[in-house]
Amino acid sequence: MNGLRSGGALVSILIALSLAACGSMESQDQFPETKPSGKSAPIPQANSQEQGGGLFGPDGLVVFGGKQNEQDQGSSGIGVNALLWRASLDTLSFMPLASADPFGGVIITDWYSSPDRPSERMKATVYILDRRLRADGLKVALFRQQIGPERQWIDVPVSAETVGQLENAILTRARQLRIQAIGE
Repeated sequence: MNGLRSGGALVSILIALSLAACGSMESQDQFPETKPSGKSAPIPQANSQEQGGGLFGPDGLVVFGGKQNEQDQGSSGIGVNALLWRASLDTLSFMPLASADPFGGVIITDWYSSPDRPSERMKATVYILDRRLRADGLKVALFRQQIGPERQWIDVPVSAETVGQLENAILTRARQLRIQAIGE
């Protein structure tokens, strides 16, 4: 119970600090400091906004992102390029999804066996490495297994050409999505 009280106090302090940070430096000019002579003098500001200052830097206290860079085309609240993300999901949609982390940029599929090849299964992991739509912002790892003589799954190497074909398919789909987005 004591842990809940201290946790509640911490939350209260964080809320109070965030509300205090919402204030403007300009409001101090509305209530000037008075001297004994009756004349008012403005309060000096150590870090004026004209100098790009502020207690937390030129952008203030940024909690959920802040300004977006012009190079972040195709991103929408996720940590990676949204076009590569959507294209990866579209391209791998025939495989069951095991895990998807849009902030870390990792998509992991579960094992998939084609109906015409039940003795073979594949699994894919896609890494989206950049917020920009670039070919080197994507890495795919493919895993393949076949049923061995004792009915157990045995790892089989996947050719670099197959991995390259999957990466190209994802990049082609991302380009299509971008063209659709520009056309709208």
